[in-house]
Amino acid sequence: MLLMMMERGERIDEIVTFDTGWEFPEMYEHLGKLERQVGVKFTRLHPRVPFEYMMFDRPKERGKRKGERGYGWATPLARWCTAQKNNAINSHVGKEAVQCVGIAYDEQHRLGQKRYPLVEWEVTEADALAYCLERGFDWGGLYERKKRVSCWCCPLQSLDDLRVLRERHPRLWAELRLMDEYSANRFRADYSVEQLESRFEEEGRQMGLFPED
Repeated sequence: MLLMMMERGERIDEIVTFDTGWEFPEMYEHLGKLERQVGVKFTRLHPRVPFEYMMFDRPKERGKRKGERGYGWATPLARWCTAQKNNAINSHVGKEAVQCVGIAYDEQHRLGQKRYPLVEWEVTEADALAYCLERGFDWGGLYERKKRVSCWCCPLQSLDDLRVLRERHPRLWAELRLMDEYSANRFRADYSVEQLESRFEEEGRQMGLFPED
C-alpha cells in the first residue's frame, strides 16, 4: 500500500508500526529495508511493558479469571494483543490524523472507520503482494511459505502456517512449547503445542518423512 500511495503522489506524513517483540526475524529485516528506502518519517512503537509480562504475569482486572495472573494466549474473542497495538497507534497519531491501513479489496470484512486505499483502488491481497515482489520487497520469503504473517507465536494462525513455523524456525518452535507450559490457558482450543507437535510428527511418519521409532 505504501509504495502504491507514493507512486500515486499521495501525501504520507509518517509510517507507524507497532513492534510486539514477537515478529519474525525476516519481518524485522524487511522493516529495516523499507525504512532505509522510502524517505518518509518511520516510527516504531513498542508496548509500555513487554508482552511477555502481559501474557504471563499481569493481574487480570475483570472477567471470569479476575485476580489471576497473565492474560494468556489470545483467543478469537479475547485478542488483548491486537487491542494493545491499536490503542498505541491511535494514541500516537491522534484523532485528527487520517490513518491509512493496508487491508486489501478481498478483505473487506475487516474494514473499520479508517481509510483503506487498497479497497478504494480494488487491489486484492495477491495484487499487492505481486506489486511488492516486483519492486524487490519479498519479506525474506515469508509469504512464499505462509498464508499469513503476524506474530510468530500467534495461536490464531492456521495449522499449515504452524507447520511452517516448526519446520523452518525450530528455535522459535522450542520457545513456543515453553511459552505454552507457562500460559494460563492452552495454546488453542483444539491443541496444545505439545499435541500439535505429536500431530505433525505423525503426519511426517505417514508421509515417510520421519522413520518409525
